[in-house]
Amino acid sequence: MPTTSTDRSAARLAWARAATGHPGLALVPASADASFRSYWRGDLDGRTVIVMDSPPAQENPAPWIDIGGRLAAAGLHVPAIEAVDATQGFLLIEDLGTRTYLPELNTSSVDALYADALDALVHMQTQVDTHDLPAFDRAWQTMELEIMPTWFIEKHLGLPISCDEWDVVEAAFDTIMHGIAEQPRTFMHRDYHSRNLLICPPHNPGIIDFQGAMVGPVTYDLASLLRDCYIAWDNERVEGWVEGYRLRLLHTHIIGEDIDSDRFRRWFDLAGLQRHIKVLGLFCRLWYRDGKAGYLDDLPRVLAYVLDVARRHHELADFADLIERKAASRDIRRPLEA
Repeated sequence: MPTTSTDRSAARLAWARAATGHPGLALVPASADASFRSYWRGDLDGRTVIVMDSPPAQENPAPWIDIGGRLAAAGLHVPAIEAVDATQGFLLIEDLGTRTYLPELNTSSVDALYADALDALVHMQTQVDTHDLPAFDRAWQTMELEIMPTWFIEKHLGLPISCDEWDVVEAAFDTIMHGIAEQPRTFMHRDYHSRNLLICPPHNPGIIDFQGAMVGPVTYDLASLLRDCYIAWDNERVEGWVEGYRLRLLHTHIIGEDIDSDRFRRWFDLAGLQRHIKVLGLFCRLWYRDGKAGYLDDLPRVLAYVLDVARRHHELADFADLIERKAASRDIRRPLEA
């Protein structure tokens, strides 16, 4: 018999009280993510903790535990685990606070905050154990890219895709994946952005939402951070950060002297484009399939990234034209009327 949300809530609270030894513990929502996982905050006589509720049938907690252990072993700041019930999918973890990067980023703070985030990223790419992590391979990339035509164009915009248009889409996807295939592989957080980084000195940033980590292209997390789906910076500033990071990768020998600024920037563009094309579809799917409407407000920013970056590369111009033509008649923040 399926477990109801009331049953789940009661089980979560009972487990948390037993795990903390606080029979009067109350839990309040801390946050939720774009999945079945949720987070709850409890107060233990002035010290707060987080209960992560990760229903095993929908969100197996094992990857979160595994990746968190790898990051912690490398000296990165992730929530420490205080208690686990893997069968039920409940974890009692350290509370890193509520100061995510996003609301505190501005033109005055961004350089210092991104400096910490880029330090952590270099550390991840050079120090974290990647043994047996899944590969961000062509099959996975294709699966992600195909979310966009299905959920953004056909479902959200309500428009068909002709055979000729599919040819344009598939040619663009092939170009993007070819650019990704050229890149060295490193640890890849896969969602490294301002909502998953926390300001928690002296060990800034705190890193969360890492359970989807894979081995993938060296520029993917960089693009996720610097072309964030939730906040945008001017291109000149982004290119400065990208070049600075390229020089750091040269120093660590992740890339060689043959990878000049233009080639690295192309890698960065194409890895970011793969991500943003996926996100166009994913944000729509979160509404139409999962009832999470808030992500639609971020679609214009993501679409702007896709169009701007695609137009920097002549072989993707037809793709940019196609996407712009499809979206031209709609306020894409609004759901398709039933």
